[in-house]
Amino acid sequence: MRDIAVFTGSAHPELAAEICEHLAVPLMPTKISRFANDCIEVQLQGNCRERDVFLIQPLVPPTQEHLAELLFMLDAARGASAGRITVVLPHYAYARSDKKDAPRISIGGRLVADLLTTAGADRVLAMTLHSPQVHGFFSIPVDHLHALRELAHHFRGYDLSNTVVVSPDLGNAKEAAAFARLLGIEVAAGAKQRFADDKVVINSIIGEVADRDVIVLDDEIAKGSTVFELLDRLRERNVRSVRVACTHGLFTNDAVQRLAAEKEIEEIVCTNTVPIPAAKRHEKLTVISVASALAEAMRRIHNGESVSALFH
Repeated sequence: MRDIAVFTGSAHPELAAEICEHLAVPLMPTKISRFANDCIEVQLQGNCRERDVFLIQPLVPPTQEHLAELLFMLDAARGASAGRITVVLPHYAYARSDKKDAPRISIGGRLVADLLTTAGADRVLAMTLHSPQVHGFFSIPVDHLHALRELAHHFRGYDLSNTVVVSPDLGNAKEAAAFARLLGIEVAAGAKQRFADDKVVINSIIGEVADRDVIVLDDEIAKGSTVFELLDRLRERNVRSVRVACTHGLFTNDAVQRLAAEKEIEEIVCTNTVPIPAAKRHEKLTVISVASALAEAMRRIHNGESVSALFH
């Protein structure tokens, strides 16, 4: 591919390298250093002038550090006369801050969207935003991908004759229904209330799950509080087995080990939108790559082709 330049920060260089392999282009070097006063300095060590520049950076812990890197990368690309700058956000962490559900709190999803635009982003390529309204926080074009096809391809390898997809909450039920259609199976949903970041209550499950094999589908798993609460409700209904699937496997602290310790959970499936350190790996954990999907979307953006056609 001509006239394309791809850079990445320190958040997930492995994913960026894999994307570049699919595109058959080099991953341009980025130099990130600090002054004595701890201020970050970023240098894009590749030609950007009049080129189609893609900056790949998921916002993962340390999230604020990686956000600062991305903002400086944007500023550097704009100052280097890039023809167009696309931010590739495999994981947009601030998408969870999408509403004012308490007095005097900030809506981080909108603020960070404004920061990216101000810093120089011309468009955004994102994967599985936390909620649909986050798309509207950006005043620039957004191409919103999902990983349902990649996840469905994995689960088609199992006997699904007695399987149901379960969404932990009604907000994710639309995605769960789309996933169930891809697999040709039924869908159910939990009625969830969140009282704190790690305190959720699921009062009931809408749909038939008794004596069924269950695939729990969520957009991201951090502490796993929602999955554990849902698992209690599924046990009450005597489900046969549980497999857990998500796009963003953040798995803070020992979430993977705690989930894997539950005897009903046979497998935990996530994608590589965020890095999974070796310390968090487990024999029950399966990581699916979305590099080819992101690469194809980037290729279509560069060539002026339809990205939505990927989902038809």
